Amino acid sequence: MISTNKSSTDMSDSSSAVLLSYETLVHAVAGAMGSVTAMTVFFPLDTARIRLQVDENRKSQSTPIILAEIAKEEGVLSLYRGWFPVISSLCCSNFVYFYTFNTLKRVMVSDRSKPAKDLLMGFISGAVNVLLTTPMWVVNTRLKLQGAKFRNEELHQTHYKGIFDAFSQIIASEGVGTLWNGTLPSLVLVFNPAVQFMFYEAMKRRAARGGRKISSFEIFLIGAIAKAIATSATYPLQTVQAILRFGQYKSDGKGGLVGSLGNVVSLLMDRIKRHGLLGLYKGLEAKLLQTVLTAALMFVVYEKITAATFKLMGLQKKLKH
Repeated sequence: MISTNKSSTDMSDSSSAVLLSYETLVHAVAGAMGSVTAMTVFFPLDTARIRLQVDENRKSQSTPIILAEIAKEEGVLSLYRGWFPVISSLCCSNFVYFYTFNTLKRVMVSDRSKPAKDLLMGFISGAVNVLLTTPMWVVNTRLKLQGAKFRNEELHQTHYKGIFDAFSQIIASEGVGTLWNGTLPSLVLVFNPAVQFMFYEAMKRRAARGGRKISSFEIFLIGAIAKAIATSATYPLQTVQAILRFGQYKSDGKGGLVGSLGNVVSLLMDRIKRHGLLGLYKGLEAKLLQTVLTAALMFVVYEKITAATFKLMGLQKKLKH
């Protein structure tokens, strides 16, 4: 009986050690810092993407033309409107994702990692991330579009004084549940980072065969390819996600899972009816430019920070390929 209790205690201590490990924390911080750095560099591309997704009457043109229009009509600084809330959300989101992913990696990968395991870990990490950070993304979508000059006259301006004011106004006027608008497509969009990390880990393992050291350029290229595949596969749902987060879509009033699913299907069908099948991919050019370049740079910074930190602290970086 005593040995059973001891075994149970040892298992509990082992699980806690994995969950609270220094290495996992380093991965999480490096992932957060990498994403913040990359998003800051390519932020205007995200501004162009979200305008095209939400404002149906804005003509889909090349990304440089869209950016020039926004800068001319609203000022150059408008290209970075909503930077702080987006960066705050992204920092928290990537910290949660990398922490969960690397915790699962330490627990689930006993010998050799496989694409199926990478995909499963990506799904779980993405679901945890969505449920914890969706309210922040709803708020930053509102702030990013505040002051925008819409082509669609049905869209009205919002007046928030900052992150906390946006939270309080949304809760007071629309209810707490509004902070989780777009959760269903977001959960489906867990496919995006899951597929991205599956391809990233697989290509990185292939490049590192025989103990070969991977260059920064190769990491950049691997990250770019992985993100391009994931983004192209899930883009229509990202458009629906952005519209729901903005909060000005008039639904049929049904709540719960059925209502959420109905809103997603209704938005997809409405977009196809108005603009054809290609309407589901409006803004894809800007999205690919932004996410592919951002993801590629993020992985380079992430790998460099983790390697430098482990080296500085005298720890051996144990990657299970």
